[in-house]
Order: sequence, then C-alpha cells, then structure tokens
Amino acid sequence: MDVRVVDDPSRVAAEMIARRLRDAVRRRGSATIAFSGGSTTPPMLAVLATLDVPWPAVEVFQVDERVAPDGDPDRNAGQLAVLAVERRRLHLMPVTATDLDAAAARYTANLPERFDIVHLGMGDDGHTASWPPGDPVIDSARPVDISGEFNGRVRMTLTPGTVNRARMRLVLVTGAGKAPMVERWLARDTTIPIQRVRRTGTVVVLDGAAGGQPAEG
Repeated sequence: MDVRVVDDPSRVAAEMIARRLRDAVRRRGSATIAFSGGSTTPPMLAVLATLDVPWPAVEVFQVDERVAPDGDPDRNAGQLAVLAVERRRLHLMPVTATDLDAAAARYTANLPERFDIVHLGMGDDGHTASWPPGDPVIDSARPVDISGEFNGRVRMTLTPGTVNRARMRLVLVTGAGKAPMVERWLARDTTIPIQRVRRTGTVVVLDGAAGGQPAEG
C-alpha cells in the first residue's frame, strides 16, 4: 500500500486520477472509474474538473449511494455534476427503485469487468464505501448489494470483491478526527471495515492531520 501525506490532498488525489484515466484511455481506448461520496469528495472533484481528462472516453460509476429521492441533498449523485461527463457515460445507482435487490442486479449488469480506478474515503468509524461496521454487506458475494440503515439511510454499494478487482484504488482521507482510524488501518486492525480493501494496488492520500505527522510537499 502506497501511503502519502501531502499538503493539498484534494489536488494530489485529483491529479493521480486524471493521470490514471488518461493512461487507461491511451492504452485501451476507454477508462472506467467509480466515485464514493462523502465530505472529502467535492473538493477533489472541483480540482479534477479543471484538469485534462478525456471525459468522452470515460465511464463514471458510483461506489455507493443513499436510498433517497432524486435531488435529495443526502444523495451522492449531485457531487458528480461538476464533471464534464456525457450523460450516457454517467451511471448513477438506481436507488429510487421499488425493488432495490433487483435494481442492484441491474446496476451490476452494467459494471466493467474491472474498474481502472475506484475512489474511496473513510469515516471516523473505519467504514468505507457503504460498509458499516458489523453490516453483513461486507461479506456479500454480489458485486452490488444493499446495506442496512446507516446514519439514517439504507445504502446501495459496491462490495469488497468489486472494489478489490480494480486496477487501482485511491483512498482520500483528511482531518485529525480520522487519524486514530488511519493508525488502526495501517496497523492491520481486522475489526474495521476498511481493512477489507486490498492493500496491493491501493494508494492512500492523507493530509498531515489524518496522517498524524507533518505534511510533505
């Protein structure tokens, strides 16, 4: 696992994503990425929107989404509006469906065999994606599944198998409140959900506060 403590984590993460997407398009003619929601995502997306990314060749998916009506501020989908992604290449999770299990199966049918990049965050309880502590969704064999109610919302989420098949995972974590959980993660504490993220091929971008150390350039 490649852990980097930097002064401007949003920019560093965005630049890494942009490079990886350009490289995937150059190598294979197209690229795929899944974005998580959360408080660290909008600043990163704002930077990414200013960078050189071949969006017409990029398919964008969601890592997770809250079950809420379209336009609800709880939804992660609105965060992606800043990106110049063609509507047909933006694959939002169908969380307004009556049958969520069937909707998860439909979303699975459109997933790439292997994502080029999966972007993740981490909560101060050690969750990532929508894998709440103690929720059985973390052991699901389905590529996309439904987690139980967590912080007031049921969620649709990519499961660990899907996340870990990606060519690269980028985890962006900021703030002193996350530092204890970052320390536990790096120490291989198996009781926290983020420990299910595969270490090989994973880059972790932290600010100094989350990393518990002074930031580097």
